[in-house]
Amino acid sequence: MSAVGERGQDGAGRLGSASFRRDFGVDYAYLAGSMYRGIASKELVVAMGRAGFMGFLGAAGLNPVRVADDIAHIRRHLAPRQPFGVNLLCDLQDPARETANVEMLLAHGVRVIEASAFIKVTPALVLFHLSGLRARPGGGIARDTRIVAKVSRPEVAREFMQPAPQDVVAQLVAEGRVTREQAALARGVPVAQDLTVEADSGGHTDRGVSTVLLPSMQSLRLRLTREFGYTEKIRLGLAGGIGTPHAVAAAFAMGADFVMTGSINQCTVEAGISDAVKDRLQNIDVQDTDYCPAGDMFEMGALVQVLKKGVLFPARANRLHALYKNYESWEEIPQAIRRQIQDAYFKKSVDEVWRETCEHLRKTGRASEIERAERSPKRRMALVFRWYYGYTSRLSFLDTDLDRANVQIHTGPALGAFNQWARGAPWESWRNRHPDRIAMQLMREASSILLDHREASA
Repeated sequence: MSAVGERGQDGAGRLGSASFRRDFGVDYAYLAGSMYRGIASKELVVAMGRAGFMGFLGAAGLNPVRVADDIAHIRRHLAPRQPFGVNLLCDLQDPARETANVEMLLAHGVRVIEASAFIKVTPALVLFHLSGLRARPGGGIARDTRIVAKVSRPEVAREFMQPAPQDVVAQLVAEGRVTREQAALARGVPVAQDLTVEADSGGHTDRGVSTVLLPSMQSLRLRLTREFGYTEKIRLGLAGGIGTPHAVAAAFAMGADFVMTGSINQCTVEAGISDAVKDRLQNIDVQDTDYCPAGDMFEMGALVQVLKKGVLFPARANRLHALYKNYESWEEIPQAIRRQIQDAYFKKSVDEVWRETCEHLRKTGRASEIERAERSPKRRMALVFRWYYGYTSRLSFLDTDLDRANVQIHTGPALGAFNQWARGAPWESWRNRHPDRIAMQLMREASSILLDHREASA
């Protein structure tokens, strides 16, 4: 009997969608989501793949050379049929870079991506989607590439549940990037057959409620399946707040086809973040997080959820955004406040911050941003404040407590719930936590919970 068959004998292997497990080559309908800058590390992805799960490499924020090296490492340490995926982050400021990332992933044989922070289907996503379409010999459409789309809004989910936009497809055909056969096949399938419905989560969040979001997405799925006449089911997973067996059980009881975890995996041995941060995270509770504007979408005011306990970052980040909204330039801010920001937040002068910002923009090929900022004092102020987000984020990857008050750590209350559940267990300490073993324990206990409920109601 195969390893898949052996594991499938327990109830955990029967939770969720059987077609999901088959199509992705996993034993369990459970994914470990990506966490940026390699927090979802190559080691984490390998551990998940070896245990019959699938993890996504946290490629966002990493340079392409590092991503390629990590993919090569994963391939060396996983068997050919053990699955893995790589994150693809939306790049609103540089769509060409997004397309280059897709081309690099395809060149390295990546067949599954987790699409995150997208508000619409982009040409890069369509390229990845169409590149894997082919006609099955006996009829139907095969997908050799798959997109798992993270969504928290119905209008975004609709984009992924529909066939690829025909104008984008036509352009890709004209450029010779996809074939006419692939373009024809694209009319009969959604861009993503698998969507992760993301409720309130660590990092970027719309603060959605799972009991509201998932049913609304299930209704949308039904309508669009009928509208487009799909013959295969669009599968909906649930993420955000998944940190205990009861949360996993609740997701499957609501009809989720799979679950995805995030925050609980950043406090494991394999997570690519400093030991000092893990020491902090293993002791948080469900109330120890807060919301503040996201650095990459600072002007828009989009939110991230971060650690609040023991740090001043969320309060300071919210203050910077309030100052940005109320003043037209850095110079308009009262002098006493400016001095406090430089001394307590930046730890250097605003002139030094601006020089570092300009160096970064030149190095990343965005020198035009400097010219734009020189013409717009408010834009210059925004870039200076965004520097603070980059600085505080880098602190979380250091091995020392260089600046404890300002460290920015993305996490969600699911980790607090997990910490309480883990008290008294061998994995109470993060040094005994491994993402694959956590996944197995959560799935097995969730299966027992659901079985007990069925027997009690029989």
